[in-house]
Amino acid sequence: MSRKTRGGVPGAIVLDHRALGRATLARQLLLARERIPVLKAVERLGPLQAQLPRPPFVALHARLLGFEREDLVAPLRDRKIVRGTLMRGTLHLVSARDYLRFRPALAAVLTEAGRVMLESRARGLDLDAVAAAARPLFAEKPRSFEDVREHLQRRFPKADHRAMGYAARMRLPLLQVPGEGRFGFPSIADFVHAETWLGVRVPDEAKPDAAVLSYLEAFGPASLADAQGFLGLPGLSPVLERLRPRLATFRDLKGRELFDLPDAPRPKGDTKAPARFLPDFDSLILAHADRSRLIADEHRPALATRNLRIPPTVLLDGRVAGTWDVETKKGTATLLVRSFAPVARKDRDALAEEGEALWRFAEPEARGVAVRFSATRTRPSA
Repeated sequence: MSRKTRGGVPGAIVLDHRALGRATLARQLLLARERIPVLKAVERLGPLQAQLPRPPFVALHARLLGFEREDLVAPLRDRKIVRGTLMRGTLHLVSARDYLRFRPALAAVLTEAGRVMLESRARGLDLDAVAAAARPLFAEKPRSFEDVREHLQRRFPKADHRAMGYAARMRLPLLQVPGEGRFGFPSIADFVHAETWLGVRVPDEAKPDAAVLSYLEAFGPASLADAQGFLGLPGLSPVLERLRPRLATFRDLKGRELFDLPDAPRPKGDTKAPARFLPDFDSLILAHADRSRLIADEHRPALATRNLRIPPTVLLDGRVAGTWDVETKKGTATLLVRSFAPVARKDRDALAEEGEALWRFAEPEARGVAVRFSATRTRPSA
């Protein structure tokens, strides 16, 4: 950290990669596990990526002291934490309170994104009419999209039934219903209208201020581009200008302005950061347009797969140091760490201990757990 600037406002504090990384890790409970209620943690961490049922559980295991599966399953069943389509049109876990604040702010963007995605498949179809026809179905009771598509096909017999289902998902505030799966949801969960599930009205629209402040609390300091990219909300410059009196500002090494909450933690860049395993799609990996605070540019291609899946990652000294996967044979789980560079013995020991604890949490029936290491080469980024 320095008070010198490089193209920024004279006198502004400049934060280097390590300082920015430690600040974000502190918000994300990745400098030390804390013993706090899961509901409070979910609100503090920002929306948890939940494209698959298991990742939020792995994410909380990496961050909370003494976390058990039921600690998240219970508030899901009690409707205090919900799973629905939010940022960038993907599934997230948030508190019910935050859903009611964030979903209205994203409504117009989700509607437009759905329209663009369906432009060729839904030409000539009134998507507002499709959403209006689907709404009472989801409001009546939880339903599968297969069931709803069948209803819509009878109403709009010439339309693409999958396109209609996608339009309903992007235009309506829908939540997935928890089930009996190990990680809270079956592989294919029913959807229900949020107002039916929560028993309160979802506003039609809202200012994005609350979403921006929550983002900064979870991932700051951050730039305008960072916030817009993660939230999937363009045109946030006026919002940040409106919030500026309530915010602290910094600069990065390239002179870009960064915004943050004044009292948010910003530990020193040499603060120790423990080894951690993060799940697929972890929000930490997706939170910034410029990810140099956490991962070297030459390693980013290893996190970009053809199917847009973000693989599970390994943190060492506060940086993304590789990816991991699990192979299970005859009841024994082997956690394979593919590091970007050779791993020192002390770090191997730390990862082995952390990995065994993770898999005994995720798969308690496994008869044994082993951790193996291999190095993988990453091609230079373009």
